[in-house]
Amino acid sequence: MEDLAVRLGIHELIAAYVDCIDEDRLEDWPDFFVQQCRYVVTSRASHEAGLPHGVIYAASRGMLADRVTALRQANIFEPHHYRHIVGPTRIERVDETVAQVRSNFIAVRIMHDGEMHLFAAGRYLDRIDLTSQPYRFIERLVVLDSQKIDSLLVIPL
Repeated sequence: MEDLAVRLGIHELIAAYVDCIDEDRLEDWPDFFVQQCRYVVTSRASHEAGLPHGVIYAASRGMLADRVTALRQANIFEPHHYRHIVGPTRIERVDETVAQVRSNFIAVRIMHDGEMHLFAAGRYLDRIDLTSQPYRFIERLVVLDSQKIDSLLVIPL
């Protein structure tokens, strides 16, 4: 059963998540997930075909932390950041421990020289753990509307 406190907690989780990424606090990003989580960035066609993996795949909070370490220390890429716009969150199902929700999003990529362009558009398909505060993602599927995924996808969406 959904109540206002659950709805507000879900909205706060999603807003804090994109703020963390957009403000380059990526070391905090894995903390938005439970220990045994799943984070996948995939295309709409792959998702609709039922393919379980994507261009980014992580099956634990440790894998997410490793991704941030690689991004900071090993990967070489042109400096940039994102600004996310997330549409209204639709809560599809809630039980005592888990909420299943979906949100549309766009992410604008801002390059170090100030150039901006639409980098990604799609939807978040989330399963959220409601057993602790703050809420955390059990699973976050980032389903991109386009088959064309930029090779500069190093920062989480």
